[in-house]
Amino acid sequence: MMKTRIRIIAACVFLFSILLFVKLYSLQIIHSEDFRDRADRQYQRPANAFNRGTIYFTDKDGNQISAATLKTGFILALNPKTLQLNGSVDTTYNKLLTVLPDLKYSDYSLKANKPGDSYEELMKQVDENKGAKISALKIPGVSLYKDKWRYYPGGELAAHVLGFMAYKGNDIAGRYGLERSYEDNLKRENDDVYVNFFAELFSNIKQSVAGDLQGDVVTTIEPRTEAYVEDMLKNISRQYGSERSGAIVMDPKTGEIVAMSLYPTFDPNDFKSVTRPELFRNDLVESMNEMGSIIKPLTMAVGIDLGKVHATSTYDDTGSITSDGRTIYNFDKKGRGVITLQYALSKSLNTGFAYVAGRVGNKALTEYFKNFGLGTKTGIDLPNEAAGLIDNLNSPRNIEHITASFGQGIAITPVQVVRAFSAIANGGTLVTPHTVNRIDYRVGISKNIKGDSSVGASPRGDASSTPSANIRVIKESTSKEITDMMVYNVDNSLLEGKAKNPRYSVAAKTGTAQIAVKGGYSDNQYLHSFVGYLPAYNPKFVVFMYTVNPRGVSYASETLAKPFIDLTKFLISYYQLSPDR
Repeated sequence: MMKTRIRIIAACVFLFSILLFVKLYSLQIIHSEDFRDRADRQYQRPANAFNRGTIYFTDKDGNQISAATLKTGFILALNPKTLQLNGSVDTTYNKLLTVLPDLKYSDYSLKANKPGDSYEELMKQVDENKGAKISALKIPGVSLYKDKWRYYPGGELAAHVLGFMAYKGNDIAGRYGLERSYEDNLKRENDDVYVNFFAELFSNIKQSVAGDLQGDVVTTIEPRTEAYVEDMLKNISRQYGSERSGAIVMDPKTGEIVAMSLYPTFDPNDFKSVTRPELFRNDLVESMNEMGSIIKPLTMAVGIDLGKVHATSTYDDTGSITSDGRTIYNFDKKGRGVITLQYALSKSLNTGFAYVAGRVGNKALTEYFKNFGLGTKTGIDLPNEAAGLIDNLNSPRNIEHITASFGQGIAITPVQVVRAFSAIANGGTLVTPHTVNRIDYRVGISKNIKGDSSVGASPRGDASSTPSANIRVIKESTSKEITDMMVYNVDNSLLEGKAKNPRYSVAAKTGTAQIAVKGGYSDNQYLHSFVGYLPAYNPKFVVFMYTVNPRGVSYASETLAKPFIDLTKFLISYYQLSPDR
């Protein structure tokens, strides 16, 4: 009996010691910075100091580079009562002006001339250097309080991926991008993180608990690649006067996105200066477009996979095809007689893919397009993902499938295009595009994400509507044959054969789509698109590019082919890819 009591007491002591250790670890290690921040703040400020986890880029060598962090400085405050009593309102302004030359007297006067008030914030985010100079002036009625704020060291770099923080009512939180998707991980509010950690450890209820764990977010974005792509898009848009341009560079085997860029863009450090709120929207994820001829390789893949057609298959090109009362033409309305489908792909002839659609049938084309992930969310870890519109393929009318075969009549997102072509590039399986590789929790453990659609499903949208990753959608032999066709296109047709790389195989296809307007299609507005991957037979990267309504040019081969080739040269050199020729 005595031994039993001793054992019970010993067990209780042991359990208490464990709990005490966890509590001390939480206070001294995990939350030590929080308490230091609170100690630094003065009574005029709220007790809860601002704090937030860090977001990192990852360079090609695996090094983490700060993408979103906290910057330390000061809040500059006035005591109007003191200034009025001392008669030093104007004198104080002149002294502050020596350190803050942009300080407007109207802004200063509005707050300094409140004789019954003892605290007015004059300026936030005063950097440490200026704060030290102001402190050295020792001005009565002027105070500085330590503060932290969200800071993006790269400025515009990957702004649409990172997003930013903003107030909604009285609450400040991530409002766009990863700041929003991983809000539950980045925010610093709950002092009982260790409780959640052990709940996950013992209960294994990951989906419901993991989102509450606080930590830092490590992205797949490679900063130098991102910078190159952003500069490329800026040049394209400025050269052709495009409304907007965008690009995604992704590993087709893993779904890791190394660059995701849009132009025009914004600086998340100064988002308040943006006068067009639509610039905050990540159109690569949130917006749908009819993509045009880049869809033709997907149509061809359906025919090859079903054994209905091959690259050498022939058809009689009359220059047009009529169905359900509508006539579809080639881009030049010319017929070329009996030609191969390889020729049709290289010359981007609509009739060739209308022929393929007829050979495979409406039902099969629809099923394959859905299997490729068109019209459904990819599960990418960014908010507000659009699903796309391909409901017209449920129609029995042949014309819907004919137009879809060359990329008109169905609206999809750029990230869906990248996902579909990854299956073409990697041998036939789907991947889940993602911009985050792992979360480093404050409790000292890490969790790999790598496209896990269960993580962050709530802020991303309806994850259940996404096709499953690692599912085979076409045969490996189909992937090889359609890759052969796209490589032939680059070597012999793109830029009249000048795009061929003698040491590296590159697969690619251009697309030019009329932009849908109310009641039909515009006669003078086009979306130019481009998709490709390299090295073609063991691809490291799949690339999607588009530019909307460029001026003075007709086809994507004119606007995007050369930038794509230049990008491939950059990727080959920067990542030191091994030649395959």
